[in-house]
Amino acid sequence: MSRSIRRIVIVGGGSAGWMAAASLARSFSPRLASGDLGITVIESTAIGIVGVGEATIPPIRNFNSALGIDEAEFFKRTEATIKLGIEFRDWSGDGSRYFHGFGDYGPPIDRQPATQHLFRLKGLGLIDDLEPWSLPSVMAAQNRFAPPLQDPRSVLSAYSYAYQFDAALYAAFLRSYAEDLGVRRLDRRITDVSLRGSDGFIEAVVLEDGERLEGDLFLDCSGFRGLLIEQALKTGYEDWTHWLPCDRAVAMPCASAGETTPLTRATAREAGWQWRIPLQHRTGNGYVYSSNFVDDDTAIADLRSRMDGPALAEPNLLRFVTGRRRKAWNRNCVSLGLASGFVEPLESTSINMVQTGVGRLLELFPDLDFDPVLTDEYNRQTAQEMERVRDFIVLHYHLAGREGALWDHCRTMSLPDTLTYKIALFRARGEVALTEHESFREASWTAIFTGLGVWPERWSPLTDQVPAAVTLERMQRRAALIREAAGSLPPHDRYLADLAPSAKP
Repeated sequence: MSRSIRRIVIVGGGSAGWMAAASLARSFSPRLASGDLGITVIESTAIGIVGVGEATIPPIRNFNSALGIDEAEFFKRTEATIKLGIEFRDWSGDGSRYFHGFGDYGPPIDRQPATQHLFRLKGLGLIDDLEPWSLPSVMAAQNRFAPPLQDPRSVLSAYSYAYQFDAALYAAFLRSYAEDLGVRRLDRRITDVSLRGSDGFIEAVVLEDGERLEGDLFLDCSGFRGLLIEQALKTGYEDWTHWLPCDRAVAMPCASAGETTPLTRATAREAGWQWRIPLQHRTGNGYVYSSNFVDDDTAIADLRSRMDGPALAEPNLLRFVTGRRRKAWNRNCVSLGLASGFVEPLESTSINMVQTGVGRLLELFPDLDFDPVLTDEYNRQTAQEMERVRDFIVLHYHLAGREGALWDHCRTMSLPDTLTYKIALFRARGEVALTEHESFREASWTAIFTGLGVWPERWSPLTDQVPAAVTLERMQRRAALIREAAGSLPPHDRYLADLAPSAKP
């Protein structure tokens, strides 16, 4: 008898639920079409969604591509804009600024990474920062964009990009996609979860009208409350508040003002930081903060006073605890999105971790035996990915040069051993120690280190074989080429209008 999974139940919609539904439906479309597999999403319109995650990192393009989504249609349906990276303001004190661009700093020179040559020039006092050699940073500063060229010989091939979009519209877009492939949606509340007496697996969820919906595999996309993974299965939670003390966020959209910019902005504040995410139809704003250092009313008033235009909705106040479930996959339940844990949105990783979670599930997809080896490997990879993202976010706070109680705590707190080692290695030689399942590569870590004033004490001695004046001249030529190439591209708004005629002109 077949031991294949035949009934998948997804609890919760939103970005996580519908990303999972769309990806599973695409992967199993023949079985779904034949009736051999059923996928059901249960969501209640009476229950609000968090819906503040509007910025992404470049792998989202791979997700959309795997679904066969046309980029122009995606922009029309989600009010999307381009994201070339994140601009950080005031993290080293008022008036400071740096940029984390989605690209590297150029090809190797004399078999040494370009960054090692730049570290040498910085150490000799010949350059100030790395941004002139980061094409996406220069493009963002000029507010210009076009997709990368496929010719690796061109400087215009050496960058990537992501999207900024309306998360609710993206969920609706994917819902339509999934339903067209045969996914069923139920708009109901869940009132109970039935566990199997023999092994504690989830047997069924009970809906508000008394219907009992049975399943073989359950995906928990119910948000912070973790209806299945925590409330029913008592999985447990690993608290990371010591390292990431922010526990509140207030989100509020406002009217757009001026040109849309191809970047997310993160501005440090007294008790946290403020995001600004420009979309075609509005600007997303939010303040992530620690309730130990500022009260909710003050945080809301601060956010209101710093928005570009009139507010379009009342403030949405969120409470959270940074950390992760002790098991992302427990018995026959896999948690995704906020149900699996939360690392604050400073580097826009929430949607990416849904994407990698779904991809990991497809790679390790079980049958009815639910081999614990698969479950253990899924949990190992998920834990490592979330811990590496945690370390990357902690780095921003720990190295920030701002004054204030929150910033003093973050600067002096003990760090995870994995992050302590990364910092020591970079300080010593500008090397980045990457492990498995890292969401960010060497260039991203380098952008944060150097943007916050941490430069290597030494550089590769192999770079000293070329006179510094020769290296500087080479690098100045490349920086000029990057400026010229960026200047040849269309303005961001013109690109949007050409791609999707309904876009903001």
